[in-house]
Amino acid sequence: MGFDIRKEIERLKKEKNAVILAHNYQIKEVQEIADYVGDSFELSRIGKEVNAEIIVFCGVKFMAESAAILSPEKKVLLPVEDAGCPLANTIKAEDVRALKRSYPGVPIVTYINSSVEVKAESDYCCTSSNAVDIVNAIDSEKVIFIPDSNLGSFVQEKTDKKLILWDGHCNVHNRVNVEDILRMKALYEDAYVVCHPECRPEVVESCDIACSTSKMIEVAKETDRKTIILVTEEGMRHRLEREVKGKLIAVASPKLMCIDMKKTGLQHVYEALALDQVEVKVSKEITEKALVPLKRMLEIGRKQKEFIGV
Repeated sequence: MGFDIRKEIERLKKEKNAVILAHNYQIKEVQEIADYVGDSFELSRIGKEVNAEIIVFCGVKFMAESAAILSPEKKVLLPVEDAGCPLANTIKAEDVRALKRSYPGVPIVTYINSSVEVKAESDYCCTSSNAVDIVNAIDSEKVIFIPDSNLGSFVQEKTDKKLILWDGHCNVHNRVNVEDILRMKALYEDAYVVCHPECRPEVVESCDIACSTSKMIEVAKETDRKTIILVTEEGMRHRLEREVKGKLIAVASPKLMCIDMKKTGLQHVYEALALDQVEVKVSKEITEKALVPLKRMLEIGRKQKEFIGV
């Protein structure tokens, strides 16, 4: 009888009381073996809530770090050690400290796509879905927004506050231009074009809606149009094809592929479980500091839900 890697992953997962989390941008085979598929912070929260001793996070390093600080009692494994994020790499903790010196007293909002050390130097965290709400909830006329300048520009259009932006961006989303969108619209005349707010401002303007990956599923289900053009990393297409039936899902450009997100394969997931590798550890000091902006973000969300009666 031959070696069946999927069965072995399932066996090890049960044996070790592990949960497999996969980001929306992971390859199809990894998404299919995962217990949960979603966006980065959503998965970290799931990892905290599930009854498991080990979290195998199929994504990139900053995501595993977020899971580690939310679940310090659990072992968090990143199957591919060098799966990183070019956006997160654009800024370091010393850069944040320099911003504080340049703009004393101005609160810093940090996008979740950042290292744990950068979060630890920040005042608030945000996700792509709540960035506008977080910025608007802060009692300050000026806000430093790091590290994604495209997401910052998206927020700036929806707030009266003055944003000070860091010159960073996701190299995948930033590759797409308006010509790519117009070409796809010509091919699919009645398509609904959904983009991520990490795209360039002019690209966002040329689409029907800009939203987080989780929101993309909702809007794709709700629209009456039968074709959805995705302007985000191409792995998201598999998630939509599984959950949105009866519609054609197209990706706006072949440029929309993240090399780091594609590093993880089934063999890496198997080895992570078999060998307990690679464990992501965050010091107690950094964990305590990084939890402060994360808890502030969650508290703002809680207050807003109470206000609207949810």
